[in-house]
Formats: sequence, C-alpha cells, structure tokens
Amino acid sequence: MFFPVGDDPNVGLHKPLFSYAFLVANILVYLYQFSLSMPQCESFMVHFGAIPAEITAGEDYFTLFTSIFLHAGFLHILGNMIFLWVFADNIESIIGNLNFLIFYLLGGLAASAVHILLNASSTIPTVGASGAIAAVLGAYIVMFPKSKIKVRFLLFKPFTMSALAFLGIWFFQNLFSGIGSLGPESAQSGGVAWWAHIGGFVFGVFSGLLVKKIFQTSDSNSYV
Repeated sequence: MFFPVGDDPNVGLHKPLFSYAFLVANILVYLYQFSLSMPQCESFMVHFGAIPAEITAGEDYFTLFTSIFLHAGFLHILGNMIFLWVFADNIESIIGNLNFLIFYLLGGLAASAVHILLNASSTIPTVGASGAIAAVLGAYIVMFPKSKIKVRFLLFKPFTMSALAFLGIWFFQNLFSGIGSLGPESAQSGGVAWWAHIGGFVFGVFSGLLVKKIFQTSDSNSYV
C-alpha cells in the first residue's frame, strides 16, 4: 500500500488555517462517533450521512455538508487525514483561507453530486471527506505537478515521486475501480464511493487550472 508522508514546503502567503481546522474537525467528530454505542453510531451515520435516495427526493440537503465530516472506521479517517495533511496546506497557502473554505466545500458537493447521479436510488449513507480531499488532489496535480511527494510503501524506506506521477496513479486506480463498480448492483454494493473520488478530482483539476490562470506569475513554477 502506497501512501504519502510529506511534500515540498508551502510556497504561498497564507497560513493554512482551514486545512488544519478541517483535520481537527474530522478527528473530533470521529472521536464522538467512537464514543457512541453501535446502535447510536449507526443512527448518527444514517441521520447525518448523505443518502442518495433522500437527496434525489428533495430531502435532507444538509447531509451533503455533514457527511463530509463523518467516517466509517479508523482506517477510513486515517487515510483521508493523511492526504488532507500532506496536500491541502499548499493549496490554501496560494488561494487564501476563505477561497479554500469555499473550494473544499464545493469539492465535496461536486463529489457527492457525481455519486448520487450514478446511485440515485441507493439508501446507503455516503460518508467521508474523501470527495472534498479528491478535489484538493485534483487542484494540486495541476498547480504543483513537479512537487516532490515523499511516499512510503508498507514499512519500507520512503522514496520520492513527482506529484504528477503519484496523483496520476491515484486517479487512474480510482477510475478503473469506478468503472469496475458500474452495474445494476452498484447502488447497493456499499464500500468505496469511487465516483465521488473521481468527481471531486475532476472538479479540483478545473479549479486548479483556473487558479493557475489567476495567481501564477510569469515564472511557470511560482505564484504571487
């Protein structure tokens, strides 16, 4: 299993306040979930998770936001928080705090929209920050393609890859898994919401291209 453990330092002018705030918020919500009994936790997830069948019926739109802060287990939140920790601060340092807040939430909405479109009748709650984080990854790959990502494989010594290579591999793994999940049983199969990842990533790519046009200087590797 490959996972990132670091990247090149921030290059922008803004402190990544919301990047760290989202990380803390996700952890606090998970600790609260962990404190609940199993029936209470299941009820909590059903109430605040985004259920496609309810969204398409015009109900519980608030869950499109609350679901971004819920996680289904320790490995789920651990993986998401590692990616958030490594990649989000560089984006926020460039676009600014308020812009990052809006971008992150819109990324989560875009990810949910794609998942719901393909699973409109599903009654399974969708939870996790991975859609919003996928938007961060999409923006990162176009804003910092040459950034060096420190990667660890299981317990072996870390090595470095370019962001373009690492995130490119991440995207195509998700794309192939998403294509493989398509079918009449996909809406009820549970598991990973691959198309939420894909939708969030694509949203992030287009957002990143817009950021490059607005913020990038004549030096193709630097931002104001």
